[in-house]
Amino acid sequence: MKPKAMTLEELKALDKEMLVPAEVAPILGVGQYSINVQVKEDKQSGKNSFCFPTILIRTRVLIPRRPFIKALEGESEKQEFSGA
Repeated sequence: MKPKAMTLEELKALDKEMLVPAEVAPILGVGQYSINVQVKEDKQSGKNSFCFPTILIRTRVLIPRRPFIKALEGESEKQEFSGA
């Protein structure tokens, strides 16, 4: 049986500082494998496709909880260019 997707409030209440793709994928509406693949491609190209930081340690992908929550709340760390 698949675990229930966490809500934003449940994420905020967690004790741990790092999340894994399986925890954030349901919130983003994508598969965890897609997150893993994108993070690995991003690290190879030197960019970040997400509006929150990601960490790649060998084959393990980690997502810092606090910046992820801020991104969900619209406080993205990614700067957007607004053309004139």
